Amino acid sequence: MSSRPRPRVGYLGPEGTFSEEALLASAAPNASRPVPLPTIYDAVMALRRGELEWAIVPIENSLEGSISVTLDLLAGEAGDVEIVAEALLGISHSLIAAEPVELSEIDTVLTHPQVPGQCAAFLREQLAHARVLPASSTAEAVRTVARGRHQGHAALGTLLAARIYGGTVIRKGVEDRDDNETRFVWLGRIGEKEEPPLQPSAAGDWKTSLVFWGPGTDAPGWLVRCLDEFARRDINLSKIESRPRRERFRSYMFFADLGGQVGEAPVAEAIEGVRSHCEVVRVLGSYRAAGAGSARDT
Repeated sequence: MSSRPRPRVGYLGPEGTFSEEALLASAAPNASRPVPLPTIYDAVMALRRGELEWAIVPIENSLEGSISVTLDLLAGEAGDVEIVAEALLGISHSLIAAEPVELSEIDTVLTHPQVPGQCAAFLREQLAHARVLPASSTAEAVRTVARGRHQGHAALGTLLAARIYGGTVIRKGVEDRDDNETRFVWLGRIGEKEEPPLQPSAAGDWKTSLVFWGPGTDAPGWLVRCLDEFARRDINLSKIESRPRRERFRSYMFFADLGGQVGEAPVAEAIEGVRSHCEVVRVLGSYRAAGAGSARDT
């Protein structure tokens, strides 16, 4: 029997977050050691320092869009890590308090900043009188409310967090849409020889994620010329979006997800073609798309 220690996998903690649910849903049973970290930034930096073997972080929500901190890290100071896999998690939010309470008695709701936009209708129609305050994660919001025991306080979080911290579920399924999903990515250090401890699943086709930028962003047709490198090789782009580079006003970087593996000739040629138009082109990872069927919070 092997005595090799289980690899450490960092995630946005504390226990009971959607990030932990995504980890547990996508990792092989008993094949990893989950390590909760205070922020997404902390999880990625711990991976870079070698304190973790892997990390799993959210990158995109179907209602609220991309997770900017993850994109900015991959494009910036975390250039020595790459995406090695992805996972989809069905997201269901619950309103949780320390003890039973009427909605009319709730004056403060704590949750992660991404969540209010996913529960906008419920907050507008049922809790318009309450203020919404940010927390570092949904689980931290639930833990704070459950331990603080303030009569008018509630949190938007997971049923798992309610069970862990002893919260009372006031209302289940308060998200705007029941097909709400978040895409998570597994990260590893570039050059890592081991495979992440994933459970076997119906993985999809290969996909590659890129970020690129260059001095031509102010020139007419520059972005079209970049994208044409993919179009004329029949490579499908499933996503493209821009983010500020935080260097100067109107300085942007572009993130793209495309079909295919970086080792395939058409993909490699297209990337080299984009390099001819850009100052920087960085491959964020080539990996299998998440298979059909998402885990659902229960």
